[in-house]
Amino acid sequence: MSNTPLMRRGAALAAALMSASLLLTACGGDGDDTGGTSADSRGDKAAKTRSVKAENGTVEIPAAPRRIVTIGNTNLPFIDLGGKPVGVTEASDSELAVLPKEQRAAYEAAEIVGSNGGEVDVEKLAALKPDLILVQFHSNDWAKVGKQLEAVAPTVYWGLDTEWKSFADAIAEAGNVADALEQQKADFEAKVAKIQETYGETIKDTSFVDVSRGDWSDPGTFYIADIGCSEIARDDIGLDLPEAAEGKDPLAYESLPFEQIGELSEYDVITYPVGADGKPTAPFAPVVKTNTWKSLPAVRSGRALGVFCPGNNSYGPVNQYLDSLDSALATLPVKQ
Repeated sequence: MSNTPLMRRGAALAAALMSASLLLTACGGDGDDTGGTSADSRGDKAAKTRSVKAENGTVEIPAAPRRIVTIGNTNLPFIDLGGKPVGVTEASDSELAVLPKEQRAAYEAAEIVGSNGGEVDVEKLAALKPDLILVQFHSNDWAKVGKQLEAVAPTVYWGLDTEWKSFADAIAEAGNVADALEQQKADFEAKVAKIQETYGETIKDTSFVDVSRGDWSDPGTFYIADIGCSEIARDDIGLDLPEAAEGKDPLAYESLPFEQIGELSEYDVITYPVGADGKPTAPFAPVVKTNTWKSLPAVRSGRALGVFCPGNNSYGPVNQYLDSLDSALATLPVKQ
């Protein structure tokens, strides 16, 4: 997604942001600090802050932040952990559509401060008086707005290559929502263990392929998914799924014409994306309508499984995916 460059604000905005930064620092995050320079006041401030490490270095943040703004990919993972941000960047309609009701309410209660990238309205963000800003987006966006964000409030930044489990840990630590994370982790481990125990023999003797297409896909194309939820099925569950060779682009980056659907016949089981209602997602629906799809051995024998993946960058949606995968595997007919 391309982003429009930020408007040039001029020297007046820079001065205002610096004043806001100094005011927030003096307040210590909760309004109780008098701003004195005695040893006692310095020790009191230290007790109310802690350090976290991120891609923008070691950041001193409030021990219990109260007014958090989330930018980019931090929006939904923070909300998934029970967080209630005061400001967010835009999420897509498809992302919001699969959120649980209470999470969507938390998102909609927050102020939109910009798009899901480097186009952030810094004045609008500063007016929210955040005591912490959580950011994950492309490094190019960070280069554009990172210093401006850091001038408003303590800012913790992660790049796009941060592994999802590590990202969840980091969000929980910085956002002070670790209790929810521990329960989600326990649920994740229990679900993985259940699938492995229940379907271990099936998984061991079966070749799988995960196929998909998105609303960005060219007409008449699909792709083999080896990133996203299929990574979890492969790496955590142990499904035998194709993946790109080391050092190569993911298979998911290559659009394949419908004419190649027939090549999926070499796999025992096919998984494909469905919504929460169990129906093929709108982008994938054209695939299942083709005669080539209908004639695949896996489709004819009941071994084409629709699986719901609401997301793969935090434990809540991943746990929903595991529930859906569990239910789908339970429908597989016994091999003769």
